[in-house]
Amino acid sequence: MNQNSQLSGDPDRSDTRPILIIPYMWIGDFVRNHTVVRVLKERWPNRPVDLLTTPLCAPLVDYMPGVREGIVWDLPRGRLAVGRQLALAKLLRERNYGTALVLPRTWKAAIAPALAGIPERIGFVGEFRFGLINRWRWGERKLPRFIDKNAALAQPDGAPLPPEWPVPQLRVPAEDIVRWRQANGLGAGAAVALAPGSVGVSKRWTYYPEAARLLAERGLEVWVVGGPAEKGLAQEIVAAGGSGVRDLTGNDLRNGVLAMAAAGVAVSNDSGLMHIAAALGTPTMGIFGPTSPYLWAPLNGLAATVVQDKEVLSCQPCQSTICKMNDHRCMRNIAASDVVAIAQRVLSEAGARATT
Repeated sequence: MNQNSQLSGDPDRSDTRPILIIPYMWIGDFVRNHTVVRVLKERWPNRPVDLLTTPLCAPLVDYMPGVREGIVWDLPRGRLAVGRQLALAKLLRERNYGTALVLPRTWKAAIAPALAGIPERIGFVGEFRFGLINRWRWGERKLPRFIDKNAALAQPDGAPLPPEWPVPQLRVPAEDIVRWRQANGLGAGAAVALAPGSVGVSKRWTYYPEAARLLAERGLEVWVVGGPAEKGLAQEIVAAGGSGVRDLTGNDLRNGVLAMAAAGVAVSNDSGLMHIAAALGTPTMGIFGPTSPYLWAPLNGLAATVVQDKEVLSCQPCQSTICKMNDHRCMRNIAASDVVAIAQRVLSEAGARATT
């Protein structure tokens, strides 16, 4: 497939003005934002692209092809923080951006680019942003998926959606993976990475401890990956799985990226780590309950999309962060033995591909 012809016709190589993207800052959304970067680079190959990022997401920028730099700046969610906005605007003004893509619909996201005087500020109509956005886009609510809404802003105004968007990419040098394994005392064999966390408890599959035990009994190395919020879950999983299970949760997202890059297969809820693993090219199993795979699965595709099929649940998908009916059966109906069997099959298929 020729992505260039599908997206924006002939690329414009004459424009060299830098572009700033103001993305959504949740980890999974930030990873999917790399599609926006790729669309921009296909449209304008010689325009540098920078990303505004929080300290949490900043490590991801290092692994994103086509991104010049991440502008690390933490704006508080619950208040305006005028001083922080003014200081950010000063920094952006010094960088002489020609275009800013403001992906969130909030007015706070558009303040600093406007104060910086960035000539072209593109975003959808929303939250009284008149004067802050000067290149309005309409029709956001008619776009089917989150990625469609974001990537459409990188297209010419009114351009039709392509049949496929470029997929997000994260690239980790092989030597970085070797050093990470050595630093953590890990062998060179294939391991199963488990990502039990998510934003919203309803998206968390119930049986990770049992799955870890079954995988370890089959002689597989098991890693539990996540942030500090998953430390309690990791300890529960390690206790159930025994010595073959390692707790690799921590404060640095870079550690999660390297773990997913090193793993032979990743098993994850609908979460940021699922999108990281898929963008890295690691065979990834996504476990879905209250959310729709069509709307939220990675563009990269999944080695397996795991959804309960034991009964018809009228509430599924509910998109809710807390289960309000049916005792979380959209997740409880997915057995640990089924997930383990799929993980073994995915590992076997990946091994077969590597030897051909």
